Amino acid sequence: MKKSPLLSGLTYAVGVMLIGTLIASLILLATDIPEDSWRKTTWMIHSLAMLIGGMVSGKRSGSRGWYQGMLLGALYVAVVWLVGFLAYDSGLTKDTLILAGLAVPSGAIGGMIGVNLKR
Repeated sequence: MKKSPLLSGLTYAVGVMLIGTLIASLILLATDIPEDSWRKTTWMIHSLAMLIGGMVSGKRSGSRGWYQGMLLGALYVAVVWLVGFLAYDSGLTKDTLILAGLAVPSGAIGGMIGVNLKR
């Protein structure tokens, strides 16, 4: 049975995001840097997670990596938004739209790279 490229990519993306968040949290804990100044770091963590998730998704699919990556980016944004909505009662905000604007292209680029890693 072939594994789903989207599920595999989402699993890797969430894993990278969790590791990046843990490292950022430990740095925040150990230093006196204000939490408000980490917005760009958060965007970089999400973009890196989508790039790696897109690579995995593209490699597993074998073709149309850009499509798999974009679909993965949209799914990732939906999951992050759903967690924020259910846990913190936050609606659709400017930050969610920025996340979508970063995650979808990052996933597409990762998917294109992942398809070419197959060879």
